[in-house]
Amino acid sequence: MINRLYVGKTALIVALGGFLMGFDASVISGVVGFIETEFDLTKLELGWSVSSLTLTATLAMMVAGPLSDRYGRRRVLFLAALLFAVSAIASALAPSFWFLVVARMIGGFGVGASLIIAPMYIAEIAPPAIRGQLVSFNQLNIVIGISAAFFSNYLILQLGQSDLAWAQALQFDAYNWRWMLGVETLPALLYYFALFVVPPSPRWLIMQGRSAEARPIIERAMGADAADQVIREVEASLASDTHREKVPVSALLSPSLRLVLTIGVVIAIIQQITGINSVFFYAPMIFEQSGIGTDASFAQAIMVGLTNLVFTIIALGLVDRLGRKPLLGIGLTGIAVSMFVLAFGFSQATYTLDAEDLAALPAEIPAEALQGLVGQTFDSDVAFKNALIEALGREQARAYESEMIQAAISMNPTLILIGILGFVACFAVSLGPVMWVLFSELFPNWIRGLAISFVGLINSAVSFLVQLVFPWELATLGSALTFLIYGVFAVIGLVFVLAVLPETKGKSLEELEAMLVKTPAT
Repeated sequence: MINRLYVGKTALIVALGGFLMGFDASVISGVVGFIETEFDLTKLELGWSVSSLTLTATLAMMVAGPLSDRYGRRRVLFLAALLFAVSAIASALAPSFWFLVVARMIGGFGVGASLIIAPMYIAEIAPPAIRGQLVSFNQLNIVIGISAAFFSNYLILQLGQSDLAWAQALQFDAYNWRWMLGVETLPALLYYFALFVVPPSPRWLIMQGRSAEARPIIERAMGADAADQVIREVEASLASDTHREKVPVSALLSPSLRLVLTIGVVIAIIQQITGINSVFFYAPMIFEQSGIGTDASFAQAIMVGLTNLVFTIIALGLVDRLGRKPLLGIGLTGIAVSMFVLAFGFSQATYTLDAEDLAALPAEIPAEALQGLVGQTFDSDVAFKNALIEALGREQARAYESEMIQAAISMNPTLILIGILGFVACFAVSLGPVMWVLFSELFPNWIRGLAISFVGLINSAVSFLVQLVFPWELATLGSALTFLIYGVFAVIGLVFVLAVLPETKGKSLEELEAMLVKTPAT
């Protein structure tokens, strides 16, 4: 009999690593505008400040799985929690751009480890009937962390503008971005101490020849009869494989793994190349491009987080009921439509400054330098921004970009909000949680740690590139073309899912291995 309370509590604690990952990922969205001017960053340097975390997360994914196979899933998660705390403190105190980058990279090691190991651990302790839901707890906590970061950023921004004595004493105004980064220390420490009540992974114990230690854990989670069956199945699966003692990286090229590895690699790429981390890492910047201003952009970023949370919860109820493939098909269709809506909305924007607009600008903006632009109409954001740089110089144009766009733009910002929220909703109900469920299911016991690290590495590498070039894309290609490209990638992913992906719901990990992986002849 399944002990839902026990396995649910264990999964939720382990998935707190997802909360920290989500918080760490999205908290930078509120920081980029401030550090761009404070450290005088180019667009690629700005992208680097965001993507540097993902770079080391990518490196961590190369070793997290094998390390967890050797030392245990739980020990790696303990290390990840400490890295999150160290990164938060160092980022908040960063005296320079490169110090901040290094601090973010330290956190990236924690992100990579928790992103790989948390869903792996949950899949290994979860009963098959509710495995999809439990593994999705990790994605749920990621989106809760994303929402918490958006809200925390907005709250700190508002406190910095308030007259509250305690807020002024803590200097939320002067050190707003430092507070945004530093608050992560608290959940990081909470995660570290909560892990003490989590048992070792029972499947990992069996892999180490410690079935006697694994039995009481499985019995508590699933009952005595299920424990006997799970131990027999895992031991049989391990015994049947000649690579049990040592699994080289070259084993990933085995013909028997061709199907599952192809699926894993393609889904890993599609999840990121459709632009989700451009939205999560740069949400206020995107909304500022629609001319609504800084405060409203931070407020709308909260809506992004809440939408992500609501539709991830919906996905938890559907992933084991509707299945993995239907959710991906529905989600990718919606992602493509949403991106095309965004591309259309930005393509319709025009930018015109008149005398009244100049008079209404903040006093610190040199209106006389903009006189040459009065009456001109620009049909693209790229042309308008280039004109601002020519008139004001790069530093001033960058510092006042939000105010200038707000003054000059003519478009429907509601269409942009609908497109972004639609994209996030479709991602949250499909690619977000389903990818990690599939990763935990596709690969056989003997190579699961290495294989998940490999596809996770690819996922993170693509994420790094998307984050790095996004500010450059906005400045060079423009918002409309950038989102159009994301929509095209979503269509390609939809075709692959419909043509290749099998359904995995309701089957044990050992059943899936027998179905998807051809055992090499001996």
